[in-house]
Amino acid sequence: MTTNGLRNTLLALGLLAIAGTAAALPRPGPVPGGVAVVPLASAEAPAPEVRYRDRQVMVVAESGRWHAVVGIPLKAEPGRHVLRVRRDGKDERISFRVRDKEYEAQYITLKNKRMVNPYKDDLKRIRREQARSREAFATWRAEQGVQTTFRLPVEGRVSGTFGTRRFFNKQPRNPHSGLDLAAPKGTPVKAPAPGVVVEVGDYFFNGNTVFIDHGQGLVTMYCHLDSVDTAIGDRVEQGETIARVGATGRVTGPHLHWTVSLGNTRVDPEFFLPAETVAALNGGE
Repeated sequence: MTTNGLRNTLLALGLLAIAGTAAALPRPGPVPGGVAVVPLASAEAPAPEVRYRDRQVMVVAESGRWHAVVGIPLKAEPGRHVLRVRRDGKDERISFRVRDKEYEAQYITLKNKRMVNPYKDDLKRIRREQARSREAFATWRAEQGVQTTFRLPVEGRVSGTFGTRRFFNKQPRNPHSGLDLAAPKGTPVKAPAPGVVVEVGDYFFNGNTVFIDHGQGLVTMYCHLDSVDTAIGDRVEQGETIARVGATGRVTGPHLHWTVSLGNTRVDPEFFLPAETVAALNGGE
């Protein structure tokens, strides 16, 4: 074998080894609030840089190919969408299609009317907290072996689904950005995958909150916690306890609000869970 041939063989083996460190790709669901998995070039070549709506996109190797893993905004229109793929100094366009999806409405009654119409000082606090949240969700950490198959952070009953059009005391608010899991106060909340804690705080609406960066723009958020067992900068492993279920912030009872953000876009956590877990959450459907 020539020197170049040996080098290419070693490169290919190395890339396949990288692919082996990541779990299987998330389940594709190219709908508003979903995930598109778009095949790219062979993994024998260096990973391309991919952008969607001017945001960097996760690229992972699986089964000998690079794949773009794209978070689709809830406001995305059905139809053709385009990725900008850059490799070897050249740009190309690769398209995928987004299907339509309708989300249900949810009506919630809150006794604490301040959680529906905050006071002036509350609004100042909320704006500061929103800036912190935006910074956490915008985190990008280069990580080749991103694990994209999650474990449930809490064993509990689904009390709120992603994308629901919400009304608090009959007033419309933003769609629900995560999955709510009802569980008793004090129930351990466990990291669904390895990552680094990038934000911890007590938020007006979200209560005690933790953000975990899993790499390449995949960030998860955990809200309404009773207590937090980790700190900013901590590395956590899958299954490690990070907090306890609580009822802090805007709630009607103890539960975990779990958000998954991909490329700074909130998406349905169910796409990152095994199919059997999703079936069990939905009553075996």
